[in-house]
Amino acid sequence: MAQLTKKRKAVESKVDKDKLYGLDEAMGLVKAVNTTKFDASVDVHVRLGLDPRKADQALRGTVSLPHGTGKTKRVLVFCTPEKEAEAKAAGADYAGLDEYLQKVSEGWMDIDVIIAMPSVMAQLGKVARILGPRGLMPNPKTGTVTNDIASAVQEVKKGKIAFRVDKFGIVHASVGRVSFTPSQLTDNAHELIATLVRMKPSSAKGVYMKSVSVASTMSPGIAVDPKSIKV
Repeated sequence: MAQLTKKRKAVESKVDKDKLYGLDEAMGLVKAVNTTKFDASVDVHVRLGLDPRKADQALRGTVSLPHGTGKTKRVLVFCTPEKEAEAKAAGADYAGLDEYLQKVSEGWMDIDVIIAMPSVMAQLGKVARILGPRGLMPNPKTGTVTNDIASAVQEVKKGKIAFRVDKFGIVHASVGRVSFTPSQLTDNAHELIATLVRMKPSSAKGVYMKSVSVASTMSPGIAVDPKSIKV
């Protein structure tokens, strides 16, 4: 088994593994235990009382974070020629159809989010096997299949993120960077969790929010008391 370095041991000692922290306190601590030299991502992990095998409990959606993600997302818009100028004006990094379908089919993946017009979705079938596993396939449920291209692009650029529950019933999402203030991280995390609560499937039984934890890249996880989060 790999031995912990002195630096890692010092960081681990700051986190009480038996304690459930309040969300505000956890976000202050996640900054204190960060050891990376880069502006690391701060992630929230929420384990929900869902059975993702059931269609009505395979939760997925979007949320606009009040303070953004701290990362500039590269957006590709699949659209007809008359919509290309609108997409670019709204902030899209790339816009078009045939040219980008070809590039994607050849392995180009220099993008974070893809938005598409409903009328071109059929043509995306040829790259669905490439985009699907990477979570890039446009979907009406996440607002990435729309004719209102400008609004969709602007929302993504301002901090709109997509999330989905994994096969274990956990939602993982980035809510900012360690350079954010604790209050900014708390606001973003609260917005995500409040959205999950609003989207609770009516068929979900028992405890809905089973556990919440936060962590920055390569830092120890910090358990949050779900009861401390008022939504």
